[in-house]
Amino acid sequence: MKQIVVYFFAIFSLFALNCAHRQSAGESICPPQGGRRKADDFRIQLGAERFSEYLPLLEGKRVGLVVNQASRAHDVLLPDTLQSLGVDLRCIFVPEHGFRATADAGAYVEDGRDEHTGLPIISLYGKTKEPPREWMDSLDVLLFDLQDVGVRFYTYLSTLHYCLEACAKSGTPMLLLDRPNPNIRKLDGPVLDTAFSSFVGMHPVPLVYGMTIGEYAQMIIGEGWLKTDAVPDLKIIPCAHYTRDSVWVLPRRPSPNLPTERSILLYPSLALFEGTVFSVGRGTSQPFECFGVPGFPAGNFTFKPEPKEGARHPKHEGVLCRGMDLSELPIEELRQEDTIRLEYLLFAWKHYEEHGAFFLPNHFFDLLAGTDALRKQVLSGASVEDIRASWEEDLEAFRQMRKPYLIYD
Repeated sequence: MKQIVVYFFAIFSLFALNCAHRQSAGESICPPQGGRRKADDFRIQLGAERFSEYLPLLEGKRVGLVVNQASRAHDVLLPDTLQSLGVDLRCIFVPEHGFRATADAGAYVEDGRDEHTGLPIISLYGKTKEPPREWMDSLDVLLFDLQDVGVRFYTYLSTLHYCLEACAKSGTPMLLLDRPNPNIRKLDGPVLDTAFSSFVGMHPVPLVYGMTIGEYAQMIIGEGWLKTDAVPDLKIIPCAHYTRDSVWVLPRRPSPNLPTERSILLYPSLALFEGTVFSVGRGTSQPFECFGVPGFPAGNFTFKPEPKEGARHPKHEGVLCRGMDLSELPIEELRQEDTIRLEYLLFAWKHYEEHGAFFLPNHFFDLLAGTDALRKQVLSGASVEDIRASWEEDLEAFRQMRKPYLIYD
């Protein structure tokens, strides 16, 4: 009984502190005394916020966390919350961009220590991609809570894969706190050819796959994609009151260059440009809300990439680019889309005068696309309709394959 009282007191205290913080910033999220909150306030509850479902599973256990700055419950960092509740936290594993999500895409992330909790931080985007065995052997539970955006080349999925593999090898259970996928309506793009498997795409899934990270974890295990005969002990805490028709606006950026809902919704369509000579606005105030290149003859929007946190050496740094501004596209229109916007890529190709220099020579485009077929289709002048038609059979097969792993209606 005493533990229950302490638990509810701690949660109330965290909520009160969070309300006070937001009110000091001019926000009003707490109901007036005696008032009621709107029904919408309770519509979606993150896995991380369902304390009664998973705190009992952590009692008396040595716990490792896989988290970053977006891993929050009621807008409080999860390590801070769990430590205040007396959970025995031992370490924090962090993915690409680091714990505070300030490192550039692809930048080496160092180990460190969290100043607030005092916990050691072990990078999973530095000298190793998989949690080291010596750390796994010191844990009773690995708690995973990362915000995915529903795109195959978003590397948190690869981090999930390696964490599941480490859990299988060490026999350490994984507790995954599920989160909504802001692109869950989309199921589109080429299915990855395993000959092009890399850290920006490990599994034979479409570019956008329409699953939460919890559903995806079940698929990794169920389809036998782990490189071990052992099967990890996975338990998922699903979101409450969430469906595939729900609208979920991320309260925090999941990574440095996805600061807005519009950038997150455009990311599946624009990130393919990362394998071309075109910039997608890294180093500007609107990353993934524009695209362009120096000397581009089409488009009436100009921007100049400059070094910024999370984009310290942006493509075409300090050079004026010309292209298209997508920052005024209606959000509701983007929310309803179930496909990527392949038109942007073909428009850029058509109007870029140096066709031979359009795709970067490092073949990064093929790794992002998960195949060399899309690049060859663009080079041949294929239409959007023809390209999309070439995906249909594989997409339908994937749609059937994923069914057993879906959690939400």
